[in-house]
Amino acid sequence: MASAEETSHLPKHVAIIMDGNNRFAKKKQMQKGDGHREGKNVLDPIVEHCRSHHVQALTVFAFSSENWNRPQYEVDLLMKLLEETIREQLPRMEKFNIALRFIGDRSRLSPELCDLMLQAEQRTAKFTSMTLTIAISYGGMWDMAQAAKQIAADALNKKIDLEMIDADLFGRYVCLNDLPAVDLLIRTGGDFRLSNFLLWQAAYAELYFTETLWPEFTIEELDDAFAVFAGRERRFGKTSEQVQQEQLEN
Repeated sequence: MASAEETSHLPKHVAIIMDGNNRFAKKKQMQKGDGHREGKNVLDPIVEHCRSHHVQALTVFAFSSENWNRPQYEVDLLMKLLEETIREQLPRMEKFNIALRFIGDRSRLSPELCDLMLQAEQRTAKFTSMTLTIAISYGGMWDMAQAAKQIAADALNKKIDLEMIDADLFGRYVCLNDLPAVDLLIRTGGDFRLSNFLLWQAAYAELYFTETLWPEFTIEELDDAFAVFAGRERRFGKTSEQVQQEQLEN
């Protein structure tokens, strides 16, 4: 368990782009899809490690809006693995007092998967030690577009005035609006891009890119990412001098 001093330097909200499953399978000369199966098993220790270090929220990118363009056999496999993951995670969420939720466009998901997601959210809604969010059929541009649509509808229905619309109000309409903003965004697999993930929520996130393929990602490397995060100065548009003065005052 992390100490209070250690916790003060840790992110409140961690987001992970879990990339490299297919390349892992090729590297190990495994069957198609086996990389995704291996990757599914990596999540459990990462979740437990975040919880033990008092991370408030962990959000993982499981299936993007663009992933629908992948070969149908891979889409079908990913949907099956997502269903398995939810069923396997529920007892763990109850054991560790973790709320499980999902973000993304559910209109393209099967009714069975949607029902399972809803049941999982309802069963774990009151758990308070951490929030685990799985992004399925999610894209940051979709997220902002649906927020704009809801704001427009509320404006037409006279629930809000046009003059009220600013960044703060917009932020109340995007996904995860009740959680802290993303502090640390990790991407495995060696690519250096956000791939349309949490574009609004991660506006000021510290970015950590690693060559490690997701099925090989360990809690030791997660600790490395935490250490990098702790060593960075987060200015949020201010100068270093301002930040240092505020730290002295606090």
